[in-house]
Amino acid sequence: MATIKDVARLAGVGLGTASRVVSGKGSVSPATLERVKKAIEELDFRPSHAARSLLSGTTKMIGVFVPVLTGTFYTPILQAIDAELRAAGLHMVVAFGVGGGDAHRQALEGIEFLLERGCDGLMAITSHITEADIASLGPKQNCIVVVNHNIDSVPDQCFSADHRQGGVLAARALLEKGHTKIAVITGPASSPDNVARIGGLLDELARNGVDTGSLWIHESNFSPEGGWDSARELLASGREFTALFCANDEMAVGVLSYFNEHGVAVPGDVSVIGYDDTASAAFSAPRLTSVHVPWRDVTLNALNELLNRCYGLKRPVARDFTISVTARASLGQAGAGRRGA
Repeated sequence: MATIKDVARLAGVGLGTASRVVSGKGSVSPATLERVKKAIEELDFRPSHAARSLLSGTTKMIGVFVPVLTGTFYTPILQAIDAELRAAGLHMVVAFGVGGGDAHRQALEGIEFLLERGCDGLMAITSHITEADIASLGPKQNCIVVVNHNIDSVPDQCFSADHRQGGVLAARALLEKGHTKIAVITGPASSPDNVARIGGLLDELARNGVDTGSLWIHESNFSPEGGWDSARELLASGREFTALFCANDEMAVGVLSYFNEHGVAVPGDVSVIGYDDTASAAFSAPRLTSVHVPWRDVTLNALNELLNRCYGLKRPVARDFTISVTARASLGQAGAGRRGA
């Protein structure tokens, strides 16, 4: 395989001149430019990634950390990032949480992995990094953006939706259908976005006269398995409910599956509402009413900010994102409700 030295030798120029032609930086005479291009063509020279990095001073790689690589939430986000980067002549490197440490330790190890690969910039889609973690990056802290988490020291580098408002909208959707006997499956208490959406939900219900202290509320883990297990516990509790709010769609899909298998009709017996409005919501059975968070817009605006910082671009960056409720078949009028076994 030909190298840049072979190109310089065949063209009869110095290595620096050949490098300037390949990188497109610096000036050379038209005659010299033509000789170097001819040598490149004859040798079928293709600069390696390492060579391009040396010539340009960048790796053209953006690192992305996500906590897990399962489910329907992160896949569309990663696809959108990859498509945008490829269109810009850039590449994505992905790290995700592995190992025996807690979520914070996994996030730090993932970010370190991306830095060791020489990524020009980092996107962290996690709520488990802190201000101290950002500060520890030194000069690199200017080339990181955080999605779905707010860090006070770098507000312009953080992109999220108003999850508290999302919870409020979920409560209003339930109340408009006459639901006051509501069960709730939350995500982990350690996730600030979960805390915000549950807080918005409960406060709006209380503001409208619902005794939130009497509601059945169960913490789970954002997975379909978590939804399935929580649905089993809800039915076993004997509590009466006409509607169930799930703090994300994946748990809601697990709930729908459990209810279907155990003779609970949705929305005939009870209604179910999810959160995020992922692709799974549109194709569940029945189709799931869900709080719509514009995750693609949040992510791509964060990416624009990152590319502006890393490469001196001037891409447009929006910071306000509208949350709404996508109404589907799983949410109906409150009826007699369902009492567990």
